[in-house]
Amino acid sequence: MDGSLSRAYYGTFNVANVSFGLPERSVLQPVWDYLLTNYQSTLRSPLFPILLSVSTYLLLVALFTVLDILAPTWPSINRYKIHPEKPITWENIGRTLGLTTYNHLIYIFPAAVGQWLWRPPIPLPEEAPSLTQFLLGILGCTILFDFQYYLWHLLHHKIGWLYRTFHAVHHQYHESFSLVTQYLSAWELFSVGFWTTVDPVLLQCHCLTAWGFMVFNIWISTDDHCGYDFPWSLHNLVPFGLWGGSVKHDAHHQKPNTNFAPFFSHWDWLAGTTSSFAQSYALKGRKKQGD
Repeated sequence: MDGSLSRAYYGTFNVANVSFGLPERSVLQPVWDYLLTNYQSTLRSPLFPILLSVSTYLLLVALFTVLDILAPTWPSINRYKIHPEKPITWENIGRTLGLTTYNHLIYIFPAAVGQWLWRPPIPLPEEAPSLTQFLLGILGCTILFDFQYYLWHLLHHKIGWLYRTFHAVHHQYHESFSLVTQYLSAWELFSVGFWTTVDPVLLQCHCLTAWGFMVFNIWISTDDHCGYDFPWSLHNLVPFGLWGGSVKHDAHHQKPNTNFAPFFSHWDWLAGTTSSFAQSYALKGRKKQGD
C-alpha cells in the first residue's frame, strides 16, 4: 500500500510527538452515509437530540430497575449490589419515577417544543468524523463536563443556600439506584443538559461525536448511580483508580462532603476531597465476591 492510499485509510494524530495510527474514514463513513441516506430528516430535527437522550436514559434505568426488582430473590445479582442488605422498594421506584416524569413533562417537553418551533434544522456535513476525532471528541467533552460539574457540585455543597434550594433533593437517598440519576431539581437538570449540549460546540465536534458523547454521558451517569459494583463496570476496568464510578459516588451519598467529581478521580485527589469510605466499600465488595 503506497503512502497516499495508506493516508486515506489511516489517520495520524500527534500528541507530544506520539503518533496513533487508527482506521479512520473507512470505519465511520459508511455508517454516516447510511444514516444520511435513510434518516436525514430525523437527524436534522431539533427534537432528535432530546429524543435520543430521553430514550437512552429510560432504556438504561429500565434495565437496572429490573435488576433491582430481581436482586432480593436472585443471589447472583444481589452479590454485586453495594448495599445488598437494603433492597430497592416499589415505593423508592414510584417516588423517583414520579419526579423524573414531572421534570420531563414540565421542563423537558416544553423545551423540546421550543427547540422544534424556533431552532433551525441541524446542518449535517457529508463527511463523517475520523475515528480519532470521534473518540477524542467524546473524551474531551467528558473531561470538560467532569470539570464543570465538579465546580458546580462543590459550590452546591459548600454554600448552604445553594444546597438547600437546589441540590438537597438529590441527596434524599443515601443509597443510590439508577432512578436517582435524574432525581434532581429543575436547576440541576438544566445545568447538566446545558453542559452536555454546549461542550461539543465549544470543542467544535462533529454532530455524530456530539450525539455519541450524549449517549456516553447518560450511560456513565446512570452507571454512577446504579448501586452495583460489577467486575465489568468502568471503574474496575480503567487503571490506577482514575475513574470514580458507582462505588465512589455511593460513598458521596454516604459522606456528602467527599467525592464531588462525577466521573474521574483526579479533581478529588488534587483537592483532598477523596473519601476512604469508597475504598472500604470496594475492598468489602471484592471479599464478598470472592466468597
